[in-house]
Amino acid sequence: MPQKIKLALIYGSAREGRFCDTVVDWAATEIRGHQQFDIRLIDPRELASNRADVTRRLGEADAFIVVTPEYNHGYTADLKALIDAHSKEWQAKPLAFVSYGGISGGLRAVEQLRLVFAELHVVAIRDTVSFAFASRRFDASGALIEPRDARKAMSLLLARLQWWAITLREARTNSPFLEVAA
Repeated sequence: MPQKIKLALIYGSAREGRFCDTVVDWAATEIRGHQQFDIRLIDPRELASNRADVTRRLGEADAFIVVTPEYNHGYTADLKALIDAHSKEWQAKPLAFVSYGGISGGLRAVEQLRLVFAELHVVAIRDTVSFAFASRRFDASGALIEPRDARKAMSLLLARLQWWAITLREARTNSPFLEVAA
């Protein structure tokens, strides 16, 4: 049996009453349908009180999915703090995005995050799932209305993330990234 991929599913918002919970719940449900992944939730709310545990879980991850809102054409300060509090934990691992927001569906935040993660030697895959006018896309119970296209996009994202996770895990094992430029 192949080794499961340790996938850190990261909340991009720490706001009270955040819509991020709804989108993370949807993403986690979709991921659980793909048995090759072992999900570990990471919430920026944990950083101040549980930094060592957050660092450990990020370090153990083979891959990441960031669920990010877009606020004022960008991503959140809480997500930036989580990213900047770590360095080697991110390196030589793949990352995908699930985004949400108004008219752009969070894609402007994603494009900014791609630049930040590139600096940390993260492989951000092209595939993204985004929800424009997200509050209209989910019902009161948190279920996605008309899920077909989003589910298809998520399946493709997960297939490609899996390929990158396996490939980069093997590369990190055979040639540790921190030793490459030492």
